[in-house]
Amino acid sequence: MALLAIGSYAFLSYSFTDNYFEISKNLDIYSTALKELDLYYVDSINPGELVKTSIDAMLASLDPYTDYYPESEIEDYRFMTTGEYGGIGAIVQRDSNGIEIAQPYANSPAMKAGLEAGDRIISIDGISTAGKNTDDVGKLLKGQAKTTVKLMILKPDESTPVEKIITREVITVSNVPYYGMVSDDIGYIKLTEFTKDAGANVKNAFMDLKKNHNLKGIILDLRNNPGGLLIEAINIVNIFEPKGQLVVNTKGRSRDWNHPDLTTNEPVDTNIRILVVVNGGSASASEIVTGTIQDLDRGVILGTRTFGKGLVQQTHPLTYNSQLKFTIAKYYTPSGRCIQALDYTHRSADGTVNKVPDSLKSAFRTKHGRVVYDGGGIAPDIDMEGPKYNAVSLNLESQFFIFNYATMFRLKHGTIAPPDSFSLKDDEYTSFVDFVKAHNFTYSTKSDQLLKELKQTTESEKYDGDLKDSYDKIEKELAESKKSDLLKYKPEIKRLLEEEIESRYRYDKGRIQVTLKYDDEIKRGVEILHNTARYDSVLTTIAPSKHPFYDAAMKTWPPAPKSK
Repeated sequence: MALLAIGSYAFLSYSFTDNYFEISKNLDIYSTALKELDLYYVDSINPGELVKTSIDAMLASLDPYTDYYPESEIEDYRFMTTGEYGGIGAIVQRDSNGIEIAQPYANSPAMKAGLEAGDRIISIDGISTAGKNTDDVGKLLKGQAKTTVKLMILKPDESTPVEKIITREVITVSNVPYYGMVSDDIGYIKLTEFTKDAGANVKNAFMDLKKNHNLKGIILDLRNNPGGLLIEAINIVNIFEPKGQLVVNTKGRSRDWNHPDLTTNEPVDTNIRILVVVNGGSASASEIVTGTIQDLDRGVILGTRTFGKGLVQQTHPLTYNSQLKFTIAKYYTPSGRCIQALDYTHRSADGTVNKVPDSLKSAFRTKHGRVVYDGGGIAPDIDMEGPKYNAVSLNLESQFFIFNYATMFRLKHGTIAPPDSFSLKDDEYTSFVDFVKAHNFTYSTKSDQLLKELKQTTESEKYDGDLKDSYDKIEKELAESKKSDLLKYKPEIKRLLEEEIESRYRYDKGRIQVTLKYDDEIKRGVEILHNTARYDSVLTTIAPSKHPFYDAAMKTWPPAPKSK
């Protein structure tokens, strides 16, 4: 069992409650209905699928984090909690031509068998992949370690499929795919999930950087990290905070869930400067680490507001090797704030869930007296948005032009320069542009969509005759402007190409290293860590006008209670 954040505590045995009769009555009704359907429904039913559908619908009415895992999906449950699963070790994707390998993991059975990104999977154990989605294919590829799976693979430069018999292994996806130095004295650690050993892996990465470099500061990258195990969040905080430090309080309906979670080990370094980078994809355990570091004024938080998941889940085994993951408590950071953004307890009449309104948010104080707020994720100390890509770049990715060109590039180039020095040459980018044009690339912009909507509106209001020439002119000018987008947005398209190409040679590690060359948030983080005065000023005071509840007319903001 594990708490998905989450920790690990004994599960209470079920006791009779006021709902016991209602539960028994409705279970009897449910069982009777299922039997009647099995006997008399016009078509034969699959009881397992029907029950799974009904359980999923029941749990969806509670919150999106309460889930049921039947035995057939136990590998997905195992991966969620441990980062491990039985399989061949490859990510698959579906394009217009079917299922293909998006990326094999380094040193995985797939890589050892010679599978590469762009290889198309024709069949799995004799079952055609035609018409199947990636979830269907994933279930066929996963299985117990030491079992074999037979794939028919079509290489992008061949016309005849080849057979590959691969022995499944226990696949462990690294939660720290890369760490290194981003300047002479500033280290960087990328953490993707709070799965098993995340704390130990971050600690080992930090100690390695500290041992081999004159380390003055560390950047912990939690962008798009969805969270995971609560105990791993505590372990990561413990790297930088002393034994016995409060990290999080959990509070649920049962008093057994009402307890503090403290650090339990001696720290590695309580003085080094820390900068945590977050965004809207940083959730749950990511927010526990971020919120604790912020509450203790232990480091600077940079980026955009986090997701706002302050709910704790418990996993519990059910009969027939199935599992139930359900919400049992809310968590509170050291200052006393809960950062849950959506109120699932009080739904609207139509079933929709609303955000906690600003009027109900409360103010709290950090260790140094700074004001922070609950009810909507973690607001960074320094706001900075990540890159925003133009429509042409996003469509080149979604339509697989970036991916397919990288596949062609890999076939023509046995080796490339290391990530920190690799750069796509001008003639290679011209080759990409020719490749895109040869395949009649088209895409729609927001301007195209708005013009279409305006035309439909004016047609319904009988104004289209008067405006037809104007519409035709605008459409023509938009089309002409889009023709130059491949050159106009060359820098960002080139970046995406370099990331995808580098991943073909050095997998996730190479992709991240290329990204860091262009990452303005990381560059800003390095500047802040280098500027001691700037770093210290963030952790001691913030201008009143920067606070979300600052009253511009009164030049005041609400006082924060010491506790709640």
